[in-house]
Amino acid sequence: MSDDIHIDGHNEEVEFEREDLAAKPILIFLLGLTIGCVVVALLLRGLYSYLDAYENRHEPVQSPLVQQTTADTRVVEPGNISKFPQPRLETNETTEINAFRLQEEQTLNSYGWVDQQAGVVRIPIHRAMELVAQRGLPTRPQAGVPADGDKAKESAGKAKK
Repeated sequence: MSDDIHIDGHNEEVEFEREDLAAKPILIFLLGLTIGCVVVALLLRGLYSYLDAYENRHEPVQSPLVQQTTADTRVVEPGNISKFPQPRLETNETTEINAFRLQEEQTLNSYGWVDQQAGVVRIPIHRAMELVAQRGLPTRPQAGVPADGDKAKESAGKAKK
């Protein structure tokens, strides 16, 4: 091993590693890519311009009786609202949704009748949750297990025999 190293510290067999790819091919590739992108963009712009002009040439002629409107048709005056059939568009979405949410919150958090003739009432949701926590959820009798009324009938039947 000491034979390979000369007095000046240079090994003739070992040289610096040459670069695999020089900067010139990379720059040429990037330039070609840029030119290709510009050409594609120009071709697309020309294609869209041609298709727009083609569409305008082949549009049917409008009747001279049709009035040209330049006003924004999305804006409706308050007096014109009654002219539109149901369902109508919302005029102010934010206030309408806030009013709806307020009404829903009041319904969820208040007492009231659902059906007064049938005796069905509405209670606040937090109170309903407390009642379910205290009483538990209602359950149905399991199949094959006699209900409480059936047990009384069975015991009465056994007593008669």
